[in-house]
Amino acid sequence: MPYYIYRITQQGPVKHLEKLEEYTVFKEASKRAKALRQEHDLSQCKIQVVFGENQLQAEEALNTVRPWEPLTGDDW
Repeated sequence: MPYYIYRITQQGPVKHLEKLEEYTVFKEASKRAKALRQEHDLSQCKIQVVFGENQLQAEEALNTVRPWEPLTGDDW
């Protein structure tokens, strides 16, 4: 399954996803994403690598809101 590199900008509650590149090996995708982060001004966007069976699944993963785990006991 491929690894996708996306540029993510957020205007209010809406995320704008722009697929930049696609790789079959994570190491190559990670290296390229790090280079892109150096090239771009990240105050307006972020560059992220995501794994997915296809582009739709990758975009669904990027749009999924994960709940925060509460801090309890030993986590303090």
